[in-house]
Amino acid sequence: MSANRKEIKDLGEFGLIDHLTQSFSLNQTSSVLGVGDDAAVIDIGEEYLLLSTDMLVEGIHFDLGYTPLHHLGYKSVAVNVSDIAAMNGTPQQITVSIAISNRFSVEALEQLYQGMKAACDNYNIDLVGGDTTSSTSGLIISISVVGRVAKNKLVKRKGAQANDIICVSGDLGAAYMGLQILEREKAVFLSNPEMQPNLEVYDYLVGRILKPEARTDIVFDLAEKELLPTAMMDISDGLASELFHLCKQNNLGFRIYEDKIPLDNQTYETAIEFILDPITCALNGGEDYELLFSIPQSEFEKVKMHADIHMIGYFHADVKERIMVTKQGNITPIQAQGWTHF
Repeated sequence: MSANRKEIKDLGEFGLIDHLTQSFSLNQTSSVLGVGDDAAVIDIGEEYLLLSTDMLVEGIHFDLGYTPLHHLGYKSVAVNVSDIAAMNGTPQQITVSIAISNRFSVEALEQLYQGMKAACDNYNIDLVGGDTTSSTSGLIISISVVGRVAKNKLVKRKGAQANDIICVSGDLGAAYMGLQILEREKAVFLSNPEMQPNLEVYDYLVGRILKPEARTDIVFDLAEKELLPTAMMDISDGLASELFHLCKQNNLGFRIYEDKIPLDNQTYETAIEFILDPITCALNGGEDYELLFSIPQSEFEKVKMHADIHMIGYFHADVKERIMVTKQGNITPIQAQGWTHF
């Protein structure tokens, strides 16, 4: 082995992307924004076209031991739609490419695509193409999504200012706890196949991991209130990780408050059952697909009564200070410990 060999795990997902694409430049006048945000931005005249791609790989992103194919199909579309929502856009079309092994029947693939169709119907988007090939290592799903946004309504990761309020939609940590439930019940089943899974009391958590929803409703609500976030992204790798991304893009620090982080009661109680810290689950769990965004303080009145938008802190100019204030008033430095791909 070469002494100078670089290991992918040392770079991480985003470091690898930066390393591999650093020599590429945008040469087309229509290419407005390339690598580094939730979606690419292309100038098509009166509007911007948004383009994003996500890949789901069996054994990495999902386990067919407990993931129904119908749910997987729905989720594969929803996580792509979430990228368009994170740019304040409207999704319109998708292409679907799959790699499959011969252990999948036509009926199984029908279930997968029925889930995709349900998502397409829900988000009012069209399936317009794709590709199919064989695989020797399980199921692979790659979906590209196309959306649009008015030029004066585009929201990127870059744009936040010091003293902007940090907001999140929905609640956090539920998908992570849903995954813990499924992994536990799988282990129980493998040790005793006669045992039936106990999932009913955890229906909300299991639903959040198996069938997440893109928060296109929040985009609509913000537009209705004539509120344009200064920066935004979706929460796929965990709140802490995404906050660090926004800080890097905007050269800022942040201060968030533990008692402001939204947790569902079922998430809190189940974390305690698993002897886990609920706030740690919310900060680092990932796969919530909620929206994380910032707004100027002057826009506070527009969202203060919104039942599903939570103001958890603010950005500030001290890049080195990225902290959480606990319920007891203590200062805790935050580390990004969310999902890592390598």
